[in-house]
Amino acid sequence: MEITKRTLLKGLVAVPALAAPAMIFASTSKAASHAAMAGAQAPGFYRHKVGDIEVTALLDGFTAIPTQFILGYDADLAKVSTAKSYHPFNSEMISVPVNAYVVKNGTDTILIDAGGVAAFAPGLGNLASSMQAAGIHPDDITAILLTHMHPDHIGALANEDGSKFFKNATLTVNEVEWGFMHNEDVRNGAPEEFRPMIDVARMAVAPYAEGKIMFNGEAELFAGLTSLPLPGHTAGQSGYVVESNGEKLIFWGDILHFTTVQFANPEWAVVFDGDVDYARQTRLDLLENVSMQGTPIAGAHVDFPGIGYVEKSGDAYRYVPTPWMPI
Repeated sequence: MEITKRTLLKGLVAVPALAAPAMIFASTSKAASHAAMAGAQAPGFYRHKVGDIEVTALLDGFTAIPTQFILGYDADLAKVSTAKSYHPFNSEMISVPVNAYVVKNGTDTILIDAGGVAAFAPGLGNLASSMQAAGIHPDDITAILLTHMHPDHIGALANEDGSKFFKNATLTVNEVEWGFMHNEDVRNGAPEEFRPMIDVARMAVAPYAEGKIMFNGEAELFAGLTSLPLPGHTAGQSGYVVESNGEKLIFWGDILHFTTVQFANPEWAVVFDGDVDYARQTRLDLLENVSMQGTPIAGAHVDFPGIGYVEKSGDAYRYVPTPWMPI
């Protein structure tokens, strides 16, 4: 059967509730032991410093996306760029990581994005495991920032009973993004198989609705952290800029999805982009900016831990992972 955007989203139709992150968090030690015995990878986390601010990258998991979902895809060009990035080439599927991040600025402990819904992609839903491995308890999180509200960014927000997984956290979200996902005209006008994606997002954020903080444009949200508008992938996608002691890191959400092919072919888009042309222009502008300025980035779908630099070569770009650093 041909895999399409619609058939992928049909997996959400039967989702009566969200994942059970509390159960996953409680059982991580046993799961880690079994994973070690089976030869699987351990839960993923990595720490990075931006001046005095500590950033912890958390791996929620991997999903495989069909290459037919890439708009403009050319197999010959993809094979070349994949080889240059030292990844195995598959003409039909590309493995894509899902990353989230915790930022500690000395006052706040801020979660940026919350991983995926396992029903959306079976390889996702491991944020709680990675948090426990990193020594971060859900109750430590005081604030949640979402780059946007797609299913691979909101998966661990709520428990199966609809309660907060992050009991002490306040949600801070772009007003346009919130409004779009809660617009009944938008939902009713969407194809039936797309509506569960909206419903899952609404369920995920519902326990945080009271007391939520909304923002627009560029705004200082926390000490050393400001929002950065990055519309296109969704109407209200927001990046976040962390700055401390003259150092900077940009969390860019879903500016791109495929490390192996989109840096080298930045004009290629993905079917999940809400406005393909707008998303493409936002991507090109930001790639140009960070490559010229030498500003490191953290990407939701960049090879874990997703923190690195962008170099320009002609009309293409190249991703360079940041060197490992002691903390």
